[in-house]
Amino acid sequence: MGLDASIPKLRIGDIVADKPIIQGGMGAGISMANLAAAVANAGAIGVISSIGLGVFDKTLKGDFLEANRVALANEIRKAKSMTKGILGVNIMGAITDFDGLLQTSIDEHIDIVFLGAGLPLRNMPEKALAERKTKFAIIVSSARAAELICKFWQKHYHRVPDAFVVEGPMAGGHLGFSKEQIDDPAFAVEKILVEVLDVIHVFEKELNCKIPVIAAGGVYSGADICKFLRLGASGVQMGTRFVATHECDADAAFKQAYINCKQEDLVITNSPVGLPGRVIKNKFIEDVTLGIKKPFTCPKKCLKTCDYTQAPYCIYLALYNAKLGRLEYGFAFAGSNAYRVTEIVSVKDLIDELMADCAKAMESK
Repeated sequence: MGLDASIPKLRIGDIVADKPIIQGGMGAGISMANLAAAVANAGAIGVISSIGLGVFDKTLKGDFLEANRVALANEIRKAKSMTKGILGVNIMGAITDFDGLLQTSIDEHIDIVFLGAGLPLRNMPEKALAERKTKFAIIVSSARAAELICKFWQKHYHRVPDAFVVEGPMAGGHLGFSKEQIDDPAFAVEKILVEVLDVIHVFEKELNCKIPVIAAGGVYSGADICKFLRLGASGVQMGTRFVATHECDADAAFKQAYINCKQEDLVITNSPVGLPGRVIKNKFIEDVTLGIKKPFTCPKKCLKTCDYTQAPYCIYLALYNAKLGRLEYGFAFAGSNAYRVTEIVSVKDLIDELMADCAKAMESK
C-alpha cells in the first residue's frame, strides 16, 4: 500500500483523477500544453490558460481573436499528444471572446473547463451542457455566487455545474475581493469553503448527485491539501507551486522571480481591469504605483471591462512580456506563498512530494 493510499481520488462526474490536485490555469502563456500535460501525466488535472495564446504562435496572422481560438485548439491538440491524462482549459468570463474560446474547448473535446472572472449565467452552450461530455467547473469566491449559479442553471439548463472551485484571497493574479477583504479573516478560503459546501449540500440532496468543491488560493503544501480535504473539499487547485517547475511554459526569468522574491515583495496592485491583483513587486509595478503611464497601442479589446483609452498600461502586454522573461516591461502574478519557493523541480517530483506530505498529515490526528 502506497503512502497516498489514504488520499481520496478527485471525481468530477465520470472523470477520475488519481491525485486530488488541479493545476490552476495561469495566463498569459504560463500554463500551456507542456505544463498541463506533465501534470496530467502525474495523475492530477492539468489546465491550459486560454487567454491571448494567438500571439505566442508567430505563424498565426490576422484577426487577434481568431488567432487566439486557433492557437487554443492547437495547444489542446499538442497537450493531448503528450498525455492520456485529464486536461482542462481555464476561460475568463471577462474576456471578449469567452464564447469562442469555450466553444473551441468543447469542439476539441477537452475533459473539463474552468470558468471564472464572472458568473457564467446566460447564453451558455446548451447542447454541450445537455450532452455532459465536457465537464463544467465554476470558480467562485462566495457561497452566494455558488447558490445563484446553481439556481439559474437549474431553471434555464435543467442541471447544475459539475464542480465548483472556491478561490480565496491568497491566490495569485486577479482576485474577486476588495482590498479591504483580502486580509479579513471573514473572507479566508477556509471559511468560504465551508459556506459553499453548506449551499452545495442542499443541491446535492435535492438532485441526488455529487457536486465536488475544490479549494484554491494559498494552497502550498501537502499539509494544506490534507487540511482542505478534512474540511470537506474534494481536492485543491494550485498555481504558484507549478510555476517553479521545469515543465512550466514561462521563461526561466519568470520562474527565477519566484525564487528570488521575499514575502514583502508580494503586493496587491490595482489592475487596469478594475480588480486588485497579487504580484511580485518590481520596477514596472513601482512605476505604475507612482502613476507613471506605460503607453501602448491596443491590438484588440480583449477584456470586456478594460477601457484601454484610460488604462495606465496594458495588462495583457505586461503579462505577455513577463511570460517571455521581459520583466522590465511587465510583472509576474503570484500567490501569497510564492516567497516560500526555493528551487525549480519537476512536476512529478512536486506532486510526489505533495502526496507524501499529505499522506503523513492524514495519518496524524
